[in-house]
Amino acid sequence: MKKVLAFDIGGTKIAYAIIDENGNFVNDVVKVTTPKTAEGIYDFFKTVVKGLEAEVDGVSIATAGAVNNENTKIISHVGNLPEGYNQLDFMALTDKPVLLENDANSAAWAEYKSGAAKGSKHAVVLTLGTGVGSGIIVDGKLLKGKSGAAGEMHVRFDDRHNRKCTCGLWDCLETYVSGTALTADAKLYMGQDMTSYDVIRGLKNGDEKAKEAFDHWQSHLENTLVLMGNIFDPEIIVLSGSMAQFVEYDKLNRQANDDILTQPFTLKQAKFENNAGMLGAALLLFDRLK
Repeated sequence: MKKVLAFDIGGTKIAYAIIDENGNFVNDVVKVTTPKTAEGIYDFFKTVVKGLEAEVDGVSIATAGAVNNENTKIISHVGNLPEGYNQLDFMALTDKPVLLENDANSAAWAEYKSGAAKGSKHAVVLTLGTGVGSGIIVDGKLLKGKSGAAGEMHVRFDDRHNRKCTCGLWDCLETYVSGTALTADAKLYMGQDMTSYDVIRGLKNGDEKAKEAFDHWQSHLENTLVLMGNIFDPEIIVLSGSMAQFVEYDKLNRQANDDILTQPFTLKQAKFENNAGMLGAALLLFDRLK
């Protein structure tokens, strides 16, 4: 049975494990703090790959940033990782096959192949964390676009210059439906010292101001679902990430489907969470190895 050494690179942590072609994790996931320099990241990869490459048939890497259609290099700036990271040559790590893919696309592929979107051919997977990521499945294939950067959720959501986005623009979708957005709503409804954690804590305690803040945040999420439904006409929309666990799924499913112009979709919570990127990138490489 084929096996892949799978990595997931984040701004604070790098996780890795060996995964077999049935999607099983052969060993426990190892997590380490992301080195502070691009050179440090690459040296870490060389050490791990050298130690494990004899046990595997290839290396897959889920990463922040847009990845080209050949799955060989990062083609965008990656703000939460060190300068020079996007110039690293991951293909030179080993003579065995290496596949690089965006982390949100990788997570979407995991949900499509083995998770909440399994059995569908058209799906949107939104990752609601500190920011917002997306992976889009169209007719059983990842939507990548001409260069590999399709699916960026930096859509203008407002025109009042209220919220500055990490991409440098104002009022992107990310600034209204992420965890960072809920903190902004917390400050708006509960006070300047409040955060998203205070909103969630307040919801559990029946705090009315917390409920107002959350409802405001969730109304933007509903608008996002309508946008995704109308543009991509999916069978299913899957929500993952830290914020996905707080969503009122039945309510949003009903409201969004009442407002879309396309046929109804089903809203679900993701099956996989922290390990979705590793799993999806590995499954993409297994498809290529076949």
